[in-house]
Amino acid sequence: MSVASALRDAATRLATVSETPRLDAELLLAHALGLSREMLLLRQRELDAPPAFDTLLERRIRGEPIAYIMGVRDFWTISLHVTPDVLIPRPDTETLIEAAVEHFRGRSPARVLDLGAGSGALLLAALDQWPLAVGIGVDISAAALAVAKGNAERLGLAQRASFQLGDWGEGLVGPFDLILINPPYIARGVKLTGDVLHEPEGALFAGSDGLDDYRRIAPILPGLLGAGGMAAIEIGFDQRESVTALLVDQGLSVSIRRDLAGHDRCLVATLDPSI
Repeated sequence: MSVASALRDAATRLATVSETPRLDAELLLAHALGLSREMLLLRQRELDAPPAFDTLLERRIRGEPIAYIMGVRDFWTISLHVTPDVLIPRPDTETLIEAAVEHFRGRSPARVLDLGAGSGALLLAALDQWPLAVGIGVDISAAALAVAKGNAERLGLAQRASFQLGDWGEGLVGPFDLILINPPYIARGVKLTGDVLHEPEGALFAGSDGLDDYRRIAPILPGLLGAGGMAAIEIGFDQRESVTALLVDQGLSVSIRRDLAGHDRCLVATLDPSI
């Protein structure tokens, strides 16, 4: 089957399971052919769809996320290997890096801490952004840390990034200039749809109100955060007031950053209200 015909057919079949059926079809077909999406579109008149495309398409029709099927996801300035052991990095989470870039305004953090590292997306994006920085990624999942370590090696950042098994910041010694945190924040019992149905539950749910992990993280931040530094903490769209209160109770100064959709997404916590 020609590429044009295969894409039309695939987009029709994907329309019931995806909000972006044509894009999904193009990404999967490019992956099956070992090409970039751009190259696929440029060469579509001279190519045919390979048999492997049908297998990839069936996986997507069954609801499997594109990132897991392809095994790769772009985030900030880097490209990451992802598996079902880690959350899929999302553009919304880039808001944390944007907040850090604004905070440091041309200077570089020296030490970076990523709590709940997962694929290593936040830590590795920060180290790519600031070539003089070093950092630590902590996660409770050994499988997730294996993915993160692999990503650090592939990106040439293994000499500046270390990863360790741990329960949030327990046992760590500060200070850190930049702390990046994307904890579980979905309330247990909330009905999920789409890609998140395939993501690790331990990285999604945080008790009956979604705040369990924030309650554990807030008290340790003042002891880990350095003067002039900041913590960037991802929140759910309706958690600004509740998580801010937890941080303020620990003597931290807090401000908000919104994502591209205009939703509250990142709380910036500092030790000094004037910073």
